[in-house]
Amino acid sequence: MSASEITLSSNLGVVLASMRMRLITISRYKGQLLLDSFIPIVFAAMPILLGRASGGDDPGAAFEANTGTANYIAFMLIGSSVFSVVSNAFWHIANWLRWEMQTGTLEALYLAPTERVWVAGGTALYSMLRSIISALTAYFIGSFILGVNPLEGDLLLAMAFLLVGMLPLYGVTLLFGAVVLKVKEASALINVMQWLVSFLMGIFYPVTIFPPLMRAIALLFPPTWMTNGVRSALLGVGYFFGHWYLDLAMLWVFMFIAPLIGYRVFKKVENGVQRNEGIGQF
Repeated sequence: MSASEITLSSNLGVVLASMRMRLITISRYKGQLLLDSFIPIVFAAMPILLGRASGGDDPGAAFEANTGTANYIAFMLIGSSVFSVVSNAFWHIANWLRWEMQTGTLEALYLAPTERVWVAGGTALYSMLRSIISALTAYFIGSFILGVNPLEGDLLLAMAFLLVGMLPLYGVTLLFGAVVLKVKEASALINVMQWLVSFLMGIFYPVTIFPPLMRAIALLFPPTWMTNGVRSALLGVGYFFGHWYLDLAMLWVFMFIAPLIGYRVFKKVENGVQRNEGIGQF
């Protein structure tokens, strides 16, 4: 076995060990796992119930004119469920970094014979598994509670958009992690990020209603494509490029670009912190 194969095997072991450790830890907090599944339902229920209360005999009519579907309940529930995946990705990566800083274990990671990106990969894999399971549970339970059919549309295509969108999403979280590493703060940044992300993704509305400049900015954010792809597969609201394979191809482009940019920026900030500030100042 060559040295490169041994290195790859060791790095993959780091990813799996990091994921396993976090899965074991969260399994001790079953209430948190349950909460993960119900937060998207509660989040989506507020505008849904408002629509039912103020929409007259047919609250879906005006909604259909702007979105392409009268099923505003599923539209918002899908947006809320995908947003929970995106929000969790930022929370898990940022809080992992901040926790390592505060407990003093980040210094130990710098001494380990592997790069931090592999540990981050294990955290991302854990976050992905947890978030997807929670989002799917929220979607199906929410559909049952709110009275819509969760099996409408092409579920396999919707899952393809969700899964392909994961890699560019975690590439973007590396950019966010670089900011956390630099400013040594997580909670306040995440709170601001959540509002910005929810606005760009169009949780409760289509981004096509944005002015041209704002729409262009939203389309540079990979989760926007992921959200619209899932909605289009399930509800037929329309793909940005008119066909599912073109929108999915765009996510593939993001899948190669976002992780590369995220990794390079993270490494640059990481090296700068080590060189200029030291790693004992957290």
